[in-house]
Amino acid sequence: MTDTTIGAPVEPDHEVNKNDKLVILASSVGTVIEWYDFYLYGSLAAIITVQFFSGVNETTGYIFALMAFAAGFAVRPFGAVVFGRLGDLWGRKNTFLVTMLLMGLSTFVVGLLPPYAAIGIAAPIILVLMRLIQGLALGGEYGGAATYVAEHAPQGKRGFYTSFIQITATAGLVLSLIVILGVRLAVGEEAFAEWGWRVPFLVSILLLGVSLWIRLKLSESPSFKRMKAEGKGSKTPLKDSFGKWPNLKLVLIALLGLTAGQAVIWYTGQFYALFFLERVLKVDATLVYILLTIALLAASPFFIFWGWLSDKVGRKPIILAGCLIAAITYFPLFNALTEAANPRLAAAAASAPITVYADPADCNVQFDPVGKTVFNHSCDLAKSYLAKAGVTYTNLEAPAGTVAEVRIGDQAVIPSFRGDAMPAAEFGDAKKAWDAELGAALTAAGYPAKADSALVNKPMVVAILFILGFYVTMVYGPIAAALVEMFPTNIRYTSMSLPYHIGNGWFGGFLPTTAFAIVAATGNIYSGLWYPIIVAVGTVVLGFLLVKEGKDVDLNA
Repeated sequence: MTDTTIGAPVEPDHEVNKNDKLVILASSVGTVIEWYDFYLYGSLAAIITVQFFSGVNETTGYIFALMAFAAGFAVRPFGAVVFGRLGDLWGRKNTFLVTMLLMGLSTFVVGLLPPYAAIGIAAPIILVLMRLIQGLALGGEYGGAATYVAEHAPQGKRGFYTSFIQITATAGLVLSLIVILGVRLAVGEEAFAEWGWRVPFLVSILLLGVSLWIRLKLSESPSFKRMKAEGKGSKTPLKDSFGKWPNLKLVLIALLGLTAGQAVIWYTGQFYALFFLERVLKVDATLVYILLTIALLAASPFFIFWGWLSDKVGRKPIILAGCLIAAITYFPLFNALTEAANPRLAAAAASAPITVYADPADCNVQFDPVGKTVFNHSCDLAKSYLAKAGVTYTNLEAPAGTVAEVRIGDQAVIPSFRGDAMPAAEFGDAKKAWDAELGAALTAAGYPAKADSALVNKPMVVAILFILGFYVTMVYGPIAAALVEMFPTNIRYTSMSLPYHIGNGWFGGFLPTTAFAIVAATGNIYSGLWYPIIVAVGTVVLGFLLVKEGKDVDLNA
C-alpha cells in the first residue's frame, strides 16, 4: 500500500516530487512562526526597556534590554547541541515539533508577564528566562528544518529548495513588524505603550496551533529513514561531531569561513538598520517599520534567486561576494541613510561638528551592572547627553584636572560641571539646568531633537534598506545548502547546527549590543559598523582559503 503522508518516501519517484512543495511549505511555515516569535522582542526593545527595566537608569536599562535580546542568541548554540543530538538520534520531524512548542509557549508567557512596577526584579528575571528558552528552541529548529528540506531535495536543486527555509527569517521579521504596526495603528501609541505591545506576543499562541497542525502532517526525511534502515546511524553524534578532529575541523571552517560573516551581514541589514534609524537618527518608530517592511518585502524574492543560482555556480562564491561587497559599502550606505532619514542632523553635523574636550581620567565606561550608579563626572555628563541625543562627536584630550566642555563648531562652548563634587540634593537641579543649556545650544546650532517625518526622503531610505537587505539575501540564501553539504547524514543535524548558531547567535546576535557600545565609547554614530566589517572580511579570507564547494555532493553517499 502506498504511503501518502507528506514527506514519506513512496514509489514511483514522480510521486515523491509531487509532495516536494508540501514538504517545503510545511517546514517553512513553522519556521516563519518561530522567527516571528523570536523577533518580536528585538522589534519592541524600547518598550520592553520601560516595562521590565524601569528600576534602573535609562542608559543601563536599554543596554540591559539589548543584552536580554542577545541572551536568546547566546544560548542558541546550546540548543543546537541538545536538539541536534536528538535530531540525529530521534529524527528530524519529532525534534522540530518539540522546539516549536517551546518557542510558542515562551512567547505567550512574555505577553502575560507583569511589568517591573508590579512584581519588581522577578519581571526581568522571568523575561530573560523566556528569552533563554526561545534561544534554545530556535537553536534546534533551524537545523532540523534545513536538514529536513535538503534531504528531500533532488540532486542539483538543494540550494533552490532550502532557500525557502532561508526566506523564513526575513518573513518572520516582516510578519512581526506588520503585526506590531497594525496593533499600533489600531489602539494608538499611548495604549500600545501601556498594554497593546502584549497583543503580538499573545497572538503567537494561535500561530503555534496552526503551525503544529501543519507540522504533524510531515513524515521523517528519506535520508534519515534510509540511514536507520541500513544501521548507519550514530549512537554518539556529539562525540562524532566535535570529538573527532576531521569533523571538528569542518565545523570550525563552517563557522569562520561561512556563518560568522553571513551572520553579521544579516543582522546589520535588518536589526542594526532598524536600531540605527529609530534610536540613533530618531526617526518615528511607525515610519521606520513601514519603510523597513517595504524594503524587506522587495528584497525577499532574492533569497530564492541566490539559492537557485547557487545550484548553478556554487554556494561559496555568492556568500563570500556578498560579505565583501557589504563590507566595502557599509560606511557610504549608512552615511547616505543619515542624509536621507534625518537631513537636519546631517547638516548640523557638517556645519557645527561637536568636540568633547575632557581629561580622559574624568571619563568612565557608562555601564553599571547594578543600574544604580550616577555618572556625575564632568566628562560623563557631556558624553551621556550626546549619546542619548544621537549626536556624533570627537574626543579631544584636555590637561589633567580640566572640567569637560562641549564645543559646538565655532558657535558655542558649553562647560560641564563637577557633579561628583556636589551634594546629591544640588546635583539634580544642576544637571537639569545644564541639560537644558546644552539642549538649547544644540538646537541653536541646528541639531534636531528628533527626525522630522515630513523631511524624510522615504524613497531613498527604502532604496538604501533594500540594498542592505539585498546583501542579506546573497549571504543567507545559499547558506543552508552549503552547511548541509559539509557533513554526513548520521551527524548532519548536530554538526551543521552548531556553527550556524554560534555564527548567528554569537557573532550576529551580539551585534546590536557590541555596535552600540563602540558608538558610545567613540562618539561616532558610524563606528559600530567596524564590527560587522571586520568579521565579514575575516570570513572572506578564511572562506576563500578553506571552504570547499559542495553543490555536487551526494547527501546519501
